[in-house]
Amino acid sequence: MTDLFVVEDSPEDTEAIARAIGRSHPDVRMEFFRSGSEVLPRLTEPGADLPSMVLLDLNMPGESGLDVVRHVRAQPHLAGLTLVVFTSSEEQAEADACYAAGADSYIYKPLNFALFQSVLSRTLDYWGSRPSGNVALTVVPPPGDSSAQT
Repeated sequence: MTDLFVVEDSPEDTEAIARAIGRSHPDVRMEFFRSGSEVLPRLTEPGADLPSMVLLDLNMPGESGLDVVRHVRAQPHLAGLTLVVFTSSEEQAEADACYAAGADSYIYKPLNFALFQSVLSRTLDYWGSRPSGNVALTVVPPPGDSSAQT
């Protein structure tokens, strides 16, 4: 995988994602967007150079990650695009809604940076080695890792 779109409204999470992926996958080129409404025109413009994967925050102002998943899955020419929701939400109903809309994966954002980095690395390894096609991978933190740690 050489291209990754990251859709994240939190500057802190954006920086953490860039740092984590930069350490584990320095050859991955990342393009960052602050909202769903920012990334959608980029994905749907004619002749757009599409990424291998889109990493989406779920809860963003305006168009949410779920809205992006729905919109992308409604576009036949984007059917092969891997969509990974990377969120702090542990709500099963939100995960179910994302999968029902066509997300390939729903991953909880660990607060511990080492685990955060490991989860992102494994996610890129997993989806980078598989053909596209809506095969779910759910990564949840071990018990106790959802609280703030240094």
